[in-house]
Amino acid sequence: MIRSAIVVAGLALVGAMAVTAPANALTMKECSTKYEAAKSANSLNGMSWNDFRKAQCGADATPAAMPAAPAPAPAAPAPAPTTTMAKPKPVAVSGMFPSAIDPEFANGKDAKIKTCGKHWKALKAAGQTNGMKWGSKGGYWSQCAAALKGVK
Repeated sequence: MIRSAIVVAGLALVGAMAVTAPANALTMKECSTKYEAAKSANSLNGMSWNDFRKAQCGADATPAAMPAAPAPAPAAPAPAPTTTMAKPKPVAVSGMFPSAIDPEFANGKDAKIKTCGKHWKALKAAGQTNGMKWGSKGGYWSQCAAALKGVK
């Protein structure tokens, strides 16, 4: 009976020592933080993770200071609302097309296209094309030719 009491007391002493020793050791998270801090400071001197863990995270190790949480980034301004509206079609304005064939081209071949071309160049130089293109579908040339239809 005395013998079993001694064994139990010995086991209790060993258990108590085992319980208190790891309490001083760093947790894996603390050790990892300490390793990353040393790595960032270039103070590992070629030491591997396992070597560092054995040397720096044992029973007598002190935890590294936890890095401060980064300051929250300033809030970005809300993006402007976007719309998916169709691009407006260019609009012909009254007076945008000639009403008669230019006298300069009256007796020549291709009088309509030359008259429309001269008028287009004048509008373009003045910045008054209202977004129209010369040769696109429904563009200036086709609308000008329609305006001069029947004019001689």
